[in-house]
Amino acid sequence: MTISQPQNPLEQLQENCRYFEYTQAADPIGSGTISKLPFANFGSELHQTGGTRIIPLDVSAQLNCPSPATSPALCANFVRILAGESLATNFNATSLLFYVMYGSGRTAFDDLTIPWQTGDFVVLPIGKDTRHFADSDAAFYLVHDQPLLTYLGVKAERQCFKPTLYAAADSLRELAAVQKAAETVNRNRISVLLANKAMDQTLTVTHTLWAMLGVLPKGAVQLPHRHQSVALDLILDCAPGCYTLVGPQISANGQIVNPTRVDWQPYSAFITPPGYWHAHYNESDQEAHLLPLQDAGLQTYLRSLDIKFVLPDGSVSR
Repeated sequence: MTISQPQNPLEQLQENCRYFEYTQAADPIGSGTISKLPFANFGSELHQTGGTRIIPLDVSAQLNCPSPATSPALCANFVRILAGESLATNFNATSLLFYVMYGSGRTAFDDLTIPWQTGDFVVLPIGKDTRHFADSDAAFYLVHDQPLLTYLGVKAERQCFKPTLYAAADSLRELAAVQKAAETVNRNRISVLLANKAMDQTLTVTHTLWAMLGVLPKGAVQLPHRHQSVALDLILDCAPGCYTLVGPQISANGQIVNPTRVDWQPYSAFITPPGYWHAHYNESDQEAHLLPLQDAGLQTYLRSLDIKFVLPDGSVSR
């Protein structure tokens, strides 16, 4: 019988040490050690039929994440709940936001009951138990930050904001006011950002999440822009002829070089990777609405958002 010798305590402290020459480890994404965030589209057919369930928009295999993820920090999901049924969404997440694509019902969050209907946003911190009850067939677009906590190896325990309901009537009224003002000054971007009074530094909907409700008028072009946050975009409504062009570079006159085209479909979603230029086009005769969700709450707090816009003369904002 072989008797193993106890390991030297100093050896235990040093066994995980690694050293790299600078050029071998300075850019793990460029070298392929860690993967880039992929483009991906998720069609509305995923949530239009079937039973009550959560449908993760999952690219974790490409990202080498241990659990469902749509980006390294966030997981977007379609949620379908049939009339008269309920579903729990108890994630280890500091922030959870869902938009009601259609349907009505209520959410039991700890000791609260939160009513919701088509077009409402509900934003929740960590809680003991979260369960959704549908009065009619319902579908959500739901995003949470569990992948970030999984990577950090931490458990969400402290609520950083209070549960918040953004009623459809209120958000649409705010958007209509912005749209009316934009028509007067020919503003290129027409949208409202959802915010929470607890986020007085980042001006975002939570400390990790950023949410925007936007309209793209008929015949409009939203010039290219970029940011270091990921965008998990949900298209709310559109006619054929609405699309986004995406690419890592722009030309000297502010056009995206060799772009990938993403054609819009109502209640479908797609990923815009961090740092990629993207521009939105509406070549139809109807206005379209979109809902981008990002990890820009976190990126803004880290001072790493680095958002830039192509200006009407083709130059880039500083």
